[in-house]
Amino acid sequence: MMFSNLISLVKLLFIKDKELYLFIRRISGCWPSDIELYKLAFVHRSKPVKLADGRFANNERLEFLGDAVLDLVVADYLYNIYPDKHEGFLTSTRAKIVQRESLNRIGKILHVDTHVSASPHSSSHNSYISGNAVEAMVGAMYLDLGYSKTRKFIINRLITKHFDINDLAKTEQNFKSRLIEWTQKYRVAIEYELVDTFNDADSNPVFRTAVMLGGIYAGDATGYSKKESHQGASKIVLERLKNDAKFREQVLSTAQ
Repeated sequence: MMFSNLISLVKLLFIKDKELYLFIRRISGCWPSDIELYKLAFVHRSKPVKLADGRFANNERLEFLGDAVLDLVVADYLYNIYPDKHEGFLTSTRAKIVQRESLNRIGKILHVDTHVSASPHSSSHNSYISGNAVEAMVGAMYLDLGYSKTRKFIINRLITKHFDINDLAKTEQNFKSRLIEWTQKYRVAIEYELVDTFNDADSNPVFRTAVMLGGIYAGDATGYSKKESHQGASKIVLERLKNDAKFREQVLSTAQ
């Protein structure tokens, strides 16, 4: 281990991206091997970079991968520390950890936003840039260092350091996880359907998602990410289930 750290320090003398290299080491506890992956992880879609092969790229693919890795690690972690909890509890607790608001908060604490390359307008408009970059960084780490080290980073540096799991499990769930838990309780099928995508006046992509309960249209909402539109639609549906008795009975009649 000491020899490996010594080699990394010697390499640091000759590397051109010292600041980013040290930043990754500080927040993850690991020396990065392929710094280019982490550089790409901090490239927002509003300011893509040109790769050696001539293609333009941003961090969205790494964000997609990191999102999946986070879901797996958090699910595995909760499954093991709560051996007696039911699926609904595990689903809602995982959702509270991996939701954009939580990841965005962590990203700002870690100062990830100071390394993100984005257009000035996007930086002020998109409040989830830091959270998205955290997901992309996890994706980069998975490709660079493998699952085992990435898992340790997520558990030791993200979950246990920034969440009180027991308190989190008792707090109000986010809208999507609350709705999913309701459907599981009453055995109602739920689907989130992306029904439209378009650009706003500033050319930012907007997503419209509809919620179907037991095959019945329940509500829809827009957002600047799919997850944001899911949250908005879920909130609308929860309010409708609470205030519209006829609709609630119609949905419950579809229970499997």
